[in-house]
Amino acid sequence: MCVWRCRLTGSDSEPAGLSLATGDRQLRVLVVDDHEVVHWGFRLMLGEQPWVERCLSARSGDEALALARRYGPDVALVDLFMGEESGAEICEQLRAASPSTRVLLISGAGRILPNAAKAAGAAGFVSKDWPAADIAAAVRMVGLGMSVFRPQESPPGPPLTDREREVLDLVARGSTNREIAANLYLSPHTVKEHTSSLYRKLGARNRAEAVQKAQRLGLIA
Repeated sequence: MCVWRCRLTGSDSEPAGLSLATGDRQLRVLVVDDHEVVHWGFRLMLGEQPWVERCLSARSGDEALALARRYGPDVALVDLFMGEESGAEICEQLRAASPSTRVLLISGAGRILPNAAKAAGAAGFVSKDWPAADIAAAVRMVGLGMSVFRPQESPPGPPLTDREREVLDLVARGSTNREIAANLYLSPHTVKEHTSSLYRKLGARNRAEAVQKAQRLGLIA
């Protein structure tokens, strides 16, 4: 398996120097997103590609699984944030339901670390603000068996301090504030300040929501 290592231009969202793999193989593509305008855009873009045999659309994880089992798409573009659903979790489910389907995660707002994406079974990640030609090229490369990850990807999501990351990791393990304080040799009050900062940065209201959002962003496994 080869890995596409793109050369970055002045914008950190646009790859350059992309070359497509040769071959006339026709690909079935499944787009998994909860926004109609995204489906419209991908249908328009992929419909112009001579190598696309069929473009399927799913607006939920359940619909994506049903279509994957029925049609066995070669590649699935899965939005990283599907409303209340996690794109990484949908990726794992798709891979289990249709092992021959390779998943390319996409997002317009967030990022996921390559290791987290690979752990979920994804073969790549692209941003929705990439040029259409580059997204189409990434789809084809993944469909032909390659991987698409930008090298040296910066950590996604809000910037966290080292201490906040330690607290987040322990919160994800189910530790109480008192247990975190003992583990990190901090006072319970200091731990409370760190968790409050985490909630604010992640836009979370409680521990469960903070862990869920952190997992979606690839901040924790």
